[in-house]
Amino acid sequence: MRVVAPLDEMRALARDLRSQGRVVTLVPTMGALHAGHLSLMQRARESGGALAVSIFVNPTQFGPGEDFMRYPRRLERDLERLESVQPDVLFVPSVEEMYTPGFSTFVDPGALATQWEGASRPGHFRGVATVVLKLFNVINPEVAYFGQKDFQQVVVIRRMLADLNLAVRLVVCPTLREPDGLAISSRNGYLDLGDRQAALVLHESLQRVRNMFLEGETRADALLAAMREVISAETRASLDYAAIVDSVSLQPVLQAVPGNVALIAVRLGAVRLIDNVILGPRKATEADLIELAMQRSFDVRSR
Repeated sequence: MRVVAPLDEMRALARDLRSQGRVVTLVPTMGALHAGHLSLMQRARESGGALAVSIFVNPTQFGPGEDFMRYPRRLERDLERLESVQPDVLFVPSVEEMYTPGFSTFVDPGALATQWEGASRPGHFRGVATVVLKLFNVINPEVAYFGQKDFQQVVVIRRMLADLNLAVRLVVCPTLREPDGLAISSRNGYLDLGDRQAALVLHESLQRVRNMFLEGETRADALLAAMREVISAETRASLDYAAIVDSVSLQPVLQAVPGNVALIAVRLGAVRLIDNVILGPRKATEADLIELAMQRSFDVRSR
């Protein structure tokens, strides 16, 4: 594994890998690597391409009062965890080189970025889209891997790829969970023991929706009421939002159909967690459900 920091060195290395006829794949991260990240990398490894992993805590996606300064930065620990995957290159750019003095050009993701996470974290997806585009421009990957847990992020990036005619194939991988169902996240480490137990209501509420849908309930208001009921029963949890949305527009639906997505965000003390579930047939695997949600393409002629 080669560790690279300068942008020009990363560009040259990626160019060299492509000249060898290798497909360059990318797993972008902010570090504090966990099993979810490693599962993305293993999936990328299975493709047989040259694997690039980036670690960059992106300041432009954090809003005022968010946890940018305390976000865990554990490069030595991350390097140890990467031993099991052995990426071809680890890209660890500096903030100073990614955002040079006078930097003022950002990607505006449009309406997709103003709802749900975007409403709770104004400017967040502008920062996400900007840094992802910058990573794509430096590394020029042919394939990039992202996790389902950040579903709105996936949709924003898909929209950017379509609108800006970027030749990067996006692969979305199922959310990795703890044995009790909690979606694995770097922010889980902020939870105290009581809040960690209370956090299970996210998964429980989504499972309630999935089971109701499988039993024939398609009214979005009934599904949302069930989600809210589960969350309200946990005194430590405060609901930020719950929604049943179209997988392309992220607009709320009145009647749920296969491929729609249930989104949820909950606060537990100072920690805010998100999760989602894709609705679909009973026998569908998580990978099948992702394909179902992703099968509709963006029509770049319409807004």
